[in-house]
Amino acid sequence: MERHQLVIIGGGSAGIAAALGAYENGLTDILVIERESEYGGILQQCIHNGFGLHTFNEELSGPAYAEKYYALIKDNECIRFLYDAAVIRIEDKVMTVSSPEGMRKVEAQAIIVSTGCRERPAGAIGLKGNRCEGVYTAGTAQKYLNKEGFLVGKKVFILGSGDIGLIMARRMTLEGAQVIGVAELQPYSNGLARNIKQCLEDFDIPLYLSHTVESVHGNARLEYITLIEVDKNLKKIPGSERRIDCDCLLLSVGLIPENTLIEDLGVKLDKRTRGAIVDDRYMSSIEGIFACGNALHVHDLVDYVSQEGKKAGKAAADYVLGVEPEGEKITNYVSNGVSYMVPQSFHKGKDLEFMFRVSKVFGESFIHVYGKGLDKKIKKLGIVPSEMQKVLLKKEDLDSLEGELHWEVVE
Repeated sequence: MERHQLVIIGGGSAGIAAALGAYENGLTDILVIERESEYGGILQQCIHNGFGLHTFNEELSGPAYAEKYYALIKDNECIRFLYDAAVIRIEDKVMTVSSPEGMRKVEAQAIIVSTGCRERPAGAIGLKGNRCEGVYTAGTAQKYLNKEGFLVGKKVFILGSGDIGLIMARRMTLEGAQVIGVAELQPYSNGLARNIKQCLEDFDIPLYLSHTVESVHGNARLEYITLIEVDKNLKKIPGSERRIDCDCLLLSVGLIPENTLIEDLGVKLDKRTRGAIVDDRYMSSIEGIFACGNALHVHDLVDYVSQEGKKAGKAAADYVLGVEPEGEKITNYVSNGVSYMVPQSFHKGKDLEFMFRVSKVFGESFIHVYGKGLDKKIKKLGIVPSEMQKVLLKKEDLDSLEGELHWEVVE
């Protein structure tokens, strides 16, 4: 049996930051298990810039961000990476690991799950039509193009206005493809405002709000799609169909935290985030099992992923070293426009940052935070579901709180 103080599953931005946080908080035996042959995770295929403004005060590409963060730990003898390896299952903090040297058993005092997220495929949205070539998830197309130099289509339509879809609209255009348009089921975009401007408007690529792809058509290769409008209840409007000729359809229809391992272990998951239910230490419902990054909930910025990973690493170190949290434990409850909250519970006694998303577009409004002993309203000029919100509550705000804390949006 191979034993370590801490094992981190996933060597992307969250895993690297977690390793650094754990080391800085006193751990000397940290193993990071990564299924790819290099660190960085999804960052290695994100060659556009825009990463690192919060972390390094400069604009970096994905690989440059990963390299710069990895440089903080690469010469550290207390942190070791195991590449081309996959955790098959976890049983009571004992992992069965497939590695280049064969199967092995690895035991840890604490485990951090930073496995990232996966894309929703065509089957998950009930896309009708033939299984013809030319339908890809946006991330798969990005990998083919940026890492392998393969352009997946020349006449492209994109379903979903998430950030990766918007970025691929620009990327495909720059590589010579014709991007006919982007369709979004909701009446608002699900991407960051800067990506709408830089990736669509700057290239005159139309955005079809309240539209979706009804079906795909083609034999060996995609030939055209049927686009259809939806009403305010997201129901398809008969008679609004239109034919759009294209040889490639990219799907940017949502990301799902990758949590098969801990779900099988029995960790409780949040139905809204699809990630683990955690407290302010990022500890799950099973003691010693932590989660962070996009495996916990889908983030907008890699800088936020790193910040969260570092906090989880420090908390895991406290757990291994026997440092117990102080203060009463409080549960968060969300309603009236707040779709989820991370962490779902917390211990009083320190400043705490809370992350959440809203369920619809709000104009000028307030985030109302209240409970026994606390009533606070935070003004917002506008809130949209595509942008993760962060609220910092000071220790003195929480000192008088008892029992539970409620979050809602008040217009």
